[in-house]
Amino acid sequence: MPRYMSLIRIDEKNAPEGGPSNELMQRMGVLLEEMTKAGVMLDTGGLKSTAEGTRVHWEGGKISVTDGPFTETKEVIGGYALLQCKDLAEAQEWVTRFLKVHEEYWTVTCELREIVSG
Repeated sequence: MPRYMSLIRIDEKNAPEGGPSNELMQRMGVLLEEMTKAGVMLDTGGLKSTAEGTRVHWEGGKISVTDGPFTETKEVIGGYALLQCKDLAEAQEWVTRFLKVHEEYWTVTCELREIVSG
């Protein structure tokens, strides 16, 4: 059965102060429990802000390291979910349900990509 990585993108500058509401976390907990029981959710997690991150870049045979925050970036990966679904359509259904648990003032994008088996 194929596995999919959902990269959860947010705009850090427009994210609600204080993070997700308690109500959102409750709704998300219910959905994640359902996904786990269905055998779809393999792993998930949120990421700390870019202010606490580092970028390591390779170009022209040289490494450069940049400490966050990354002000030139509009959208950042705020979390991820590793899903196992029968096909892309099923993965899209679960990701759509995940997005719908958010309040209307959130702007969230999930980039969904199949993991190459090998």
